[in-house]
Amino acid sequence: EVQLVESGGGLVQPGGSLRLSCAASGFTFSSYPMTWVRQAPGKGLEWVSSINSGGGTTTYADSVKGRFTISRDNAKTTAYLQMNSLKVEDTAVYYCAKGSTYGPRGQGTQVLVSS
Repeated sequence: EVQLVESGGGLVQPGGSLRLSCAASGFTFSSYPMTWVRQAPGKGLEWVSSINSGGGTTTYADSVKGRFTISRDNAKTTAYLQMNSLKVEDTAVYYCAKGSTYGPRGQGTQVLVSS
């Protein structure tokens, strides 16, 4: 059974940083790309970033490019999202997904950017 557990969210001021983690189990983590998506209040699911299985290729939504960094540690079966220079509009529940945007995902972690 695929299990994804996100953590690391919280309340942060604009301009601050957070590092999200996604602990994975139940599948061969190193064989799959991983994706971070988010859902802001009252809005649909938004793709944020993806990383290929080996970690050498990353892609980002324009809205987060240059501020967020996705990474993974296949030995620890964990994916990460380093978020810097956070903006109010980054407020959302963040999910990691196995594979692409609509793959299995965890329960999410709340990120609230507010002064």
